[in-house]
Amino acid sequence: MTEIDAKIDALVPDWLTVPDIAERFGVEVTRVRQLIKEGQLIAVRRGENRALHVPAAFIDGDKVVKGLTGTLTLLRDDGFTAEEMVEWLFTPDPSLPGTPAQALAENRGTEVKRRAQALAV
Repeated sequence: MTEIDAKIDALVPDWLTVPDIAERFGVEVTRVRQLIKEGQLIAVRRGENRALHVPAAFIDGDKVVKGLTGTLTLLRDDGFTAEEMVEWLFTPDPSLPGTPAQALAENRGTEVKRRAQALAV
């Protein structure tokens, strides 16, 4: 959980609060906070009240986007901070095409994970 700068805020088009996600998932807010603590989601503090927000692209209906958790683990193992992970996931990659976040949403997680693994080399 980290604060974000204007560059990342501009890269991510839509955000959800922790209570919004809890409502979508049909669970308590504490369960969503547990997902964040376990590394299955990334949350950053933003806005006037510094509330926790998650990029909306990480949520697919009532679940976390397929492949996100594994990608986050790879990036974390590569030494990325939460802010760097969000920036990488939302920065366009011409070899995909689109952003890694878009590729995950389109069920192209294997391609995204390959690129994340290549960062460690």
